[in-house]
Amino acid sequence: MKFFSYILVYRRFLLVVFAVLVLLPLPIVLRTKEAECAYTLFVVAIFWLTEALPLSVTALLPSLMFPMFGIIPSNKVASAYFKDFHLLLIGVICLATSIEKWNLHKRIALKMVMMVGVDPAWLTLGFMSSTAFLSMWLSNTSTAAMVMPMAEAVVQQIIKAEAEVEATQMTYFNGSTNPGLEIDESINGHETNERKEKTKPVPGYSNNTGKISSKMELEMNSGMGTKYRTKRDHMICKLMCLCIAYSSTIGGLTTITGTSTNLIFAEHFNTRYPDCHCLNFGSWFMFSFPAALIILLLSWIWLQWLFLGFKYQEIVTLVLFIAMTLLWFSRDPGFVSGWSALFSEYPGFATDATVALLIGLLFFLIPAKRVTKTTSTGEIVAFDYSPLITWKEFQSFMPWDIAILFGGGFALADGCEESGLSKWIGNKLSPLGSLPVWLIILISSLMVTSLTEVASNAATITLLLPILSPLAEAIHVNPLFILIPSTLCTSFAFLLPVANPPNAIVFSYGHLKVIDMVKAGLGVNIVGVAVVMLGISTWIVPMFDLYTYPSWAPAMGNETMP
Repeated sequence: MKFFSYILVYRRFLLVVFAVLVLLPLPIVLRTKEAECAYTLFVVAIFWLTEALPLSVTALLPSLMFPMFGIIPSNKVASAYFKDFHLLLIGVICLATSIEKWNLHKRIALKMVMMVGVDPAWLTLGFMSSTAFLSMWLSNTSTAAMVMPMAEAVVQQIIKAEAEVEATQMTYFNGSTNPGLEIDESINGHETNERKEKTKPVPGYSNNTGKISSKMELEMNSGMGTKYRTKRDHMICKLMCLCIAYSSTIGGLTTITGTSTNLIFAEHFNTRYPDCHCLNFGSWFMFSFPAALIILLLSWIWLQWLFLGFKYQEIVTLVLFIAMTLLWFSRDPGFVSGWSALFSEYPGFATDATVALLIGLLFFLIPAKRVTKTTSTGEIVAFDYSPLITWKEFQSFMPWDIAILFGGGFALADGCEESGLSKWIGNKLSPLGSLPVWLIILISSLMVTSLTEVASNAATITLLLPILSPLAEAIHVNPLFILIPSTLCTSFAFLLPVANPPNAIVFSYGHLKVIDMVKAGLGVNIVGVAVVMLGISTWIVPMFDLYTYPSWAPAMGNETMP
């Protein structure tokens, strides 16, 4: 037993050694560039799926192994770890830092609550809408972490108010007090005896409504064996938790910057198909927003059926946020000339990262408040100003591990391309071309949705994109036909608490059991895949002419692995 306990303690170390040694015959026996790249790919995939090493540490392995195998020089593979995408990420994190620092997210959420009221059905829809909107620009994890405490406080306040109302009504019906004569017992701190009626205590009851409320709650809890006053209160808590978790994920579908999987797909696609200028912030929003809106509304209906919301700094942050959005949409909308036409001499030089970095720099420049000091004479004078965000605040938000993870994914994609592994995989998968395209899309979507429940979303999409791209090319199908549904489905990690961070955050509040998430998440997963299949078969088709194999996608040759 002691031996097995040691194995359990050092299981991650043993897994690393085991994976490296077991797969080692692949490059030693075959001695081809394709085999050596495949060895690197398998090792990285195992470490990512099992998280034997931190994701960002595993992402550094291609920079070590590709030069050792002679696949890509060290200086070339290093360039994959800081691309145009990373500048885009820096600009977006600047926006997210300022939004959270100046509580713009709280203003949006509370405004939504004021608009929809306290009815649980409309309250959950309001929170889902505001959470999804925030998730379009912030990470899913930070959105859930920011909104969930507010939602919890609102729900508990509503439950407490309902309990007090019921206790007051019970006291009134039993003749203990007349609440109509005790609406306000004090004015400006002085009690008014004229509005107070003396009553006789009734046997078995107390004039103190607070005690009755506590007694009711204790009785309810002892009968139910839970910490909730009624079963309905428990259902409201479950409903609110899942609404926040799911909407923080669904909202991230609508923008390229909304979730890491979208960013990874965009960079992979633009790198592999540089001649295709069809995918940008505006075109992504045009096809993904309807899908996300439908998924959000249907998920709300499903969860309702299953379980029963300026200061100067806020204004400036909001203005910069709107400016960044408008510049993203208007850069190259497709149906009209965008502002990028002003730089026609350098086509393709200005990207979404250019906009993000420009606005991000403004957050460090625009004053937020004056910094003062007290002189020797006791006078308070201003000697400097503090910007909207500082470098230390930016660093606390900047996910450097994710940036390195993306770099590792890009390096893997480059290695697969340089070694010829992508072409070899595509040729081996070409027999799938005999299947209907819709069936191939459904299979890949279900495969991605299943894998993302047990592996991180970023690791899943980074691992599968280099495989799905050559598959589409091999069967002569527009790569977007397969890559768009697969990318969207990577975000459908709704079944388990460990499937993604938002699920873990709401699960930690103790209102949910795993079976609750499985039942609810299965329905949302089915809705999500169905809506994605509907979208890729209808309104998304004419946007990218998906039934035509594009000129920017390469035709697969007949190369095979020796």
